[in-house]
Amino acid sequence: MHATKALNALKLLSPNSIQHAGYLAVAKTRAKALHAFAMVAPIPRPQLFIGEQSCYELCDLMINEGATNVLIVTDAVLNQLGVPEKVTTYLEDKRVSYHLFDGITPDPTFSVVEEGLRHSVDNHCDAILAIGGGSVIDASKIIAMSQATKRKPQQLMGLLKASKCMPLYCIPTTAGTGSEATLGAVISDDKTHQKSLSIDPRMVPLASAVDPVIMKVMPPHITADTGIDVLTHALEAWMSANASSETDYYAASATRTVMQYLPQAYKDGSDLKAREEMGVAAHYGGIAFNKAGLGYVHAIAHQLGAFYGIPHGRANAIVLPHILEINRKVSQHRLAALAKKVGILGAADTHAEDSELTDHLIAKVKALIASLNIDVTVKGIDPADFKKMAKAAAKEVSDTYAVPRYLTSAQIIDILNDIKAESDALAK
Repeated sequence: MHATKALNALKLLSPNSIQHAGYLAVAKTRAKALHAFAMVAPIPRPQLFIGEQSCYELCDLMINEGATNVLIVTDAVLNQLGVPEKVTTYLEDKRVSYHLFDGITPDPTFSVVEEGLRHSVDNHCDAILAIGGGSVIDASKIIAMSQATKRKPQQLMGLLKASKCMPLYCIPTTAGTGSEATLGAVISDDKTHQKSLSIDPRMVPLASAVDPVIMKVMPPHITADTGIDVLTHALEAWMSANASSETDYYAASATRTVMQYLPQAYKDGSDLKAREEMGVAAHYGGIAFNKAGLGYVHAIAHQLGAFYGIPHGRANAIVLPHILEINRKVSQHRLAALAKKVGILGAADTHAEDSELTDHLIAKVKALIASLNIDVTVKGIDPADFKKMAKAAAKEVSDTYAVPRYLTSAQIIDILNDIKAESDALAK
């Protein structure tokens, strides 16, 4: 399918179409169109700098490409910790003007993005440098597109809504979302807290820097939560019906790295080798799901965040084991292949049956989550919410992802009931 035809198919298959056609037929057709678009559409790859001085290399590139008045976007905690100072001091030495906006909140809302946009427009900024985690980077993407197009952030939600984007650069402080490598951004509604997704290759940052010194500020619980986010990106991209040899390479690399280095990064946040490896894994995870997509783990995790305020990485840790179990049969051969690539059984990999390899991979994921002391309880979880949550999760999947199997709302409700039962048992 040609890129234009794929795009037209996506536009014709609006969410409202589900009311007029079979759920699975629409979802599968959208998945095929997404796959065709992802395979032929030019998705930019950010220039990546890695290492203890990489933030300076990024700044040099930004300056050489013409930035003279930079909006630095971050959050209040990182600003209080002095994280941006490493960059602002360097920019001052290079006589480059900058303005700092530290108003980004977790799961940023449209009003937060609009405030950042005002800072950029009022100060006539010509480039944006995001220093932070996924929330900071996602907000920066929408600010950059909104200023360039003179459109409201709300008008940029959906597929290919922008004609251009300001120069955008990223220094991630967490190894999690991979947003510094992706063509998507998630913004929350101020009133309902429901998340809206914008997808556009134009928002992909021009460059990013994985600087392990900057990542040292992450406390252990954030290291754990964001690390499982990386793993979830890799596993969902690997299980996707739209997986390819390219996405498999990045997904397998990210999975292997997380299993090897996340425990050490969690145990010793000053271990620069572990920090750097996790930063690269996050970047690779982002590249993998850029084309292959995600799945039910993210769809349900988004609802746990919207309804109960569960941080995204932790929500993934809660949901991931359930989806791995549900996909065990339909994805057994694929999961077994991944287990071999990451060396789950060592030398015994070549002789093990697919079922054994899959069992060990799922057990390894569960053991990793447990070893990180991630809180998997959901305070206030209420079955009265489950119907709305299931409907929203199903819609997210049918609109956006190419999953190995489609679940009914009733099956999603069963998962939510299992999550509640586990949460209640742990809370006793």
